[in-house]
Amino acid sequence: MDTFDLPRRLAAEALGTGILVATVVGSGIMAETLTKDVALALLCNTLPTGAILVVLITVLGPISGAHFNPAVTLVFTGKRELTPQEAVLYVIAQIAGGIAGTMAAHLMFALPVIDFSMKTRTGGAQWFAEFVAAFGLVATILAGIRFQRTAVPWLVGLYITAAYWFTASTSFANPAVAIARSLTNTFAGIRPMDLPGFIVAELCGAFVGMLLMNWLLGRPEVRGPVKIAETSR
Repeated sequence: MDTFDLPRRLAAEALGTGILVATVVGSGIMAETLTKDVALALLCNTLPTGAILVVLITVLGPISGAHFNPAVTLVFTGKRELTPQEAVLYVIAQIAGGIAGTMAAHLMFALPVIDFSMKTRTGGAQWFAEFVAAFGLVATILAGIRFQRTAVPWLVGLYITAAYWFTASTSFANPAVAIARSLTNTFAGIRPMDLPGFIVAELCGAFVGMLLMNWLLGRPEVRGPVKIAETSR
């Protein structure tokens, strides 16, 4: 397996997060342009997001691990697969890439490059939804790596596609994406003042997901063969 140096890994994280955000924001803008049906618009936002995740994780995963998400990066730092210094740089690259993705989407649709969102997304139900979304994402990634590593791109893409619909928050599950989405006053936006609640919930969900899966996926106790003499006692 190829090992890529840190600058290339950071570039892959920035590029992947940027394309992911451009897809989320751009498909939301396109959906609003084509229909006034909110449910249909959400579907138009959901499918491209799930699809691009499959692509990005497949092509960039071998370079950087395809985190594209500070919560995921912190999980793998906790598992000692990244140093704290690398983790900080990963998070910076993800946030910068996400902001660039919003700007790119705006430029494609002839909108102001930066337009702070006015869309309210707050409250206990939304925060709990983000906790659940991040928890499930981390559980999906860790179990996928353990049992079916080659299927991880599809598992993550399908999970996010589903979570768009079963969570009240439409499953941001990603602090870098949340920050980037605060800079667009379109279908995918979130008010900057609502970010802290989302980010805290996402990080808590990811942490709890890591703790549970570390226990759940721990190596089972290996027992030796039962001796015939023991069965006859």
